[in-house]
Amino acid sequence: MTDRTTTTRLLRTSLLIAAAFGVAATTAARAQTPAAPPAPADIVFVNGKVFTSDDGDHVVQGFAVTGDRFVAAGTDSDVRRYVDAQTKVIDLKGRFVSPGITDDHFHNEGGGPGVDLSHVRSVGELLTTVANAASAAPADTVIVSNSDWHEAQLKEQRLPTAEEIEQAAPNRPVVLVRGGHEYILNITALKKWNISKDTPVPAGGAISRNSAGELTGELFDEAKALVMLPRPKPVGMDDILTTQKAVAPYGMTALRIPGAYKGDMIQAYHLMKQAEAEGKLTLRWTVYMPGFSLRSAEAARKAIEAWGTHQGEGDDWVKVDGVKLLVDGGFEGGHLSKPYLEPYGKGGKFTGLTVSPPAAYTEVVRELNSQGWHVITHAVGDAALDEVLDAYAAADKDTSIKGKRWSVEHAFVSRPEQVARLKALDIAVSAQDHLYLAAPVLKKYWGWETASEVTPVKTYLDAGLLVAGGTDSPVVPFNPFWNLYHMASRDTISDGVYGADQKIVSRPLLLKLVTINYAKLIGEERTRGSIEPGKLADFAVLTDDFLTVKPETIRDMKALSTWVGGREVYRAQGYE
Repeated sequence: MTDRTTTTRLLRTSLLIAAAFGVAATTAARAQTPAAPPAPADIVFVNGKVFTSDDGDHVVQGFAVTGDRFVAAGTDSDVRRYVDAQTKVIDLKGRFVSPGITDDHFHNEGGGPGVDLSHVRSVGELLTTVANAASAAPADTVIVSNSDWHEAQLKEQRLPTAEEIEQAAPNRPVVLVRGGHEYILNITALKKWNISKDTPVPAGGAISRNSAGELTGELFDEAKALVMLPRPKPVGMDDILTTQKAVAPYGMTALRIPGAYKGDMIQAYHLMKQAEAEGKLTLRWTVYMPGFSLRSAEAARKAIEAWGTHQGEGDDWVKVDGVKLLVDGGFEGGHLSKPYLEPYGKGGKFTGLTVSPPAAYTEVVRELNSQGWHVITHAVGDAALDEVLDAYAAADKDTSIKGKRWSVEHAFVSRPEQVARLKALDIAVSAQDHLYLAAPVLKKYWGWETASEVTPVKTYLDAGLLVAGGTDSPVVPFNPFWNLYHMASRDTISDGVYGADQKIVSRPLLLKLVTINYAKLIGEERTRGSIEPGKLADFAVLTDDFLTVKPETIRDMKALSTWVGGREVYRAQGYE
């Protein structure tokens, strides 16, 4: 190799390093001349342990920020070159810094109107809470809970029956809202809405019975339409601001809202844009239009016109990225290829719910694709995943969907050949930690073997799929560190480890689920998701070193400081 060739290659390497970390490189002709200092930065952070989440999983000491962007990342000496008399220098004192934490499937932070059952830990405590609410409410009030609870949190790990709720609140209609797919009614409520053993079951819904054939009070998915609950208050600006305030202490800088947010998604989207115009946003929002009820191409066309928006509308703060559809129920109604263990009065023949008939769903998917929309679809069971894959494949034959970040939301249960089809169609998986909360109930529904492999994130990653992580809040609490702890350990709140073979051992890979992989999922990996020059300066200083702590510590982590667009939006009390 000639000296000139060697020099040229060394120069190219130097330039690449400079580009990656913002360090000015000299040219070969002026190798002995010191490089001109770079333009001073607004803020320089030093003396930290900074996980960049870049392609090389680099960990650096510091970074520099100008305006809303990173301009450098590297050693302390690298980034101090961006300091002048006007630059603010922040000593991280060895703290761990992550790119901004995200949630790829978030509806709201929980709370809201209705009886709060999040604190109850037994059926008796739940019934007492309902009884107290009923006694304090006017006589003509329908008693409704919010959805921030699950039977897995109860000592008995079961739902209350219609009869038990009736005894707690006699002659008062009670509707317990459980997650996004189920109501539990007492006897008075069943009578109020004329629901009996003879009531026809709506397509895509279920009315549960016990082994004796009596109604349990449970209504699933489309059967919920039999009940007319009081209209919730309209979504308002305070809802947007409340969400931002709630998630900031967890280092969260961006949320992906799949079709539903505190009521009217369209109104919420306009409020987000208004908040941006008024300079009130401290969080980045990516939203998906609600296509849950679409059953034909014509219906899809009318919905698009009514939405008054288009694919990709927006900017770094608020963006429309597609349409959310669904094909089956939640984990209490996910469509499986084999029967549930729990009979629901079906004599062991219940395999879940088909909320969107395959032919109608495929027609809608193809129409949305023809109009340039991206599609994301809720699918829990493997039979539901078959329906999604068939429809996506049909759309792909019309106009390729590859590279467009179409996704399956949840993908609880899958088979190996389905994973291969996901890869062939370039479909991403949006995965959450439902199992962490609901493990014993899923075991009751589906048996240990199926429940232990719910949400097989490692399998999806090993197959080369793009996987991002979230919580489905308020179905599961929005704490991102619970999600990451579960993915690292496969531990559950109340029933031990499920599916140890699905643990994500690599901490960099784990953290990427909620940083750069989120950015890839929404098509923004060139502008966010990692700490690299030119990208949006969204990051969080965390309480612990995510890369080295024991898994149990991850569960309790929070942010000390959260920054969005180069601006601190949250600081923990006592942190300087």
